[in-house]
Amino acid sequence: MILEGRPVAPGRGEGRALASAKPMSFLGGVDRETGVVTDPTSDIRGENVLGRVLSFPHGKGSTVGSYVLYGLAKRGRGPAGIVNERTEAIVATGAILGGIPLVDGIDVSLLRTGDRAIVDGDAGVVALPDVAERRVVTAFLRNKGRVLIVKRGPRVKTFRGAWSGISGYIEGLEPPLWRARKEVLEETEIEAARLVARGAVIRTRHESTVFAIHPFLFEVGSRKVTLDWENVEARWVRPEELSRFRPTVPRLDDVLVSVWLPPTSGGRRPGRPPSQGGGAGARRGSRGSRRTGGSRRASRPGPGGPARAAAP
Repeated sequence: MILEGRPVAPGRGEGRALASAKPMSFLGGVDRETGVVTDPTSDIRGENVLGRVLSFPHGKGSTVGSYVLYGLAKRGRGPAGIVNERTEAIVATGAILGGIPLVDGIDVSLLRTGDRAIVDGDAGVVALPDVAERRVVTAFLRNKGRVLIVKRGPRVKTFRGAWSGISGYIEGLEPPLWRARKEVLEETEIEAARLVARGAVIRTRHESTVFAIHPFLFEVGSRKVTLDWENVEARWVRPEELSRFRPTVPRLDDVLVSVWLPPTSGGRRPGRPPSQGGGAGARRGSRGSRRTGGSRRASRPGPGGPARAAAP
């Protein structure tokens, strides 16, 4: 997989990733003689940066940290490369002086400690040779201010028992919107769904796969849903109720926020969308298009409340 960012410090470096989710200070946070991370608040404390592709959101602390990083490089104790979400003067200066390739503009949550990583500071890209990207769609159906979520069944290959939108793999060069409509029909038997919004691609990592999620929001005229074999339960919920349903597929809340708009005329206002930071994501096994089969469950709204999937 190739992650495209911005070139900051030139050169090419390769090594095993050392990934932190926290900002990093080199002054007082890394031993300037050994390269061992000493910051007691760091999630990579005790690890050595020597020869690693060091990944963290951005730097922090004193500008003297630039010279700590430069000194590590000159003593042969520095990282092979650096990856940031948003680099700043401290890290950029140290990397340039020390000849350490640096790329920023990268979602560092997609890297894991131990990944084989290649930083190309000339082209502004980071390669993860052992990580694959899969494109998926996640479609939310809305009716009168409620959205449909479904609980994934035991026969799917990923995220069993997690709540999700209607999702599926994008195969080949097919358009994401075409795939989203196909998944809605196959998984709910709803034929009439009006596109309301589509969001920017959201990425999330699961094991050695990065799912590139294409979000969609559709308006539907009925809450009658017939589930196929992939899902075992369906609920129509207000967006602010989503936090009550756990577990979810990764970044489900973020995906809904990316497409949520007020309902059309005649619909009830939905209230607040969920706060960002939850999860939504990926789909089933190795195929995006399936023949529906097995038992099917029907979901009908109860009076004034969210619908549950009825037993067959």
